[in-house]
Amino acid sequence: MDFAAAMPLAKTLGVTIDEAGKERVAGKLPVRPTICTAGNIVHGGAIMAFADCLGAVGAFLTLPEGASGTTTIESKTNFLSAGPVGSVLVGEATPVKTGRRLAVWQTHIRTEAGDAVALVTQTQMVLWPA
Repeated sequence: MDFAAAMPLAKTLGVTIDEAGKERVAGKLPVRPTICTAGNIVHGGAIMAFADCLGAVGAFLTLPEGASGTTTIESKTNFLSAGPVGSVLVGEATPVKTGRRLAVWQTHIRTEAGDAVALVTQTQMVLWPA
């Protein structure tokens, strides 16, 4: 399944999902001028959206049987360094906890050169049919 294509914002940002499984979701985000802030560095909101896309895929893949989906209810980002225009950000999301009510995923974002850019922890609420 093409997860990035299923999320309009991911497609708009240019996110690609290279690996999607219950224990790891990995993807990339090319840093273009249109997603940058002053100084030609990636906007923090683009970093957070990138991480949210990866974590959401992981939460979806670990849904308990009968659940209808997930929604992000909390996200915390530590910005560690800049992502310069022209670079490619690499994200890796892994589960901290998955369960019947909540899924917590942590995403490490780095440049392809290996420089840490951000650490994002998000909580996804599991949705159940009404």
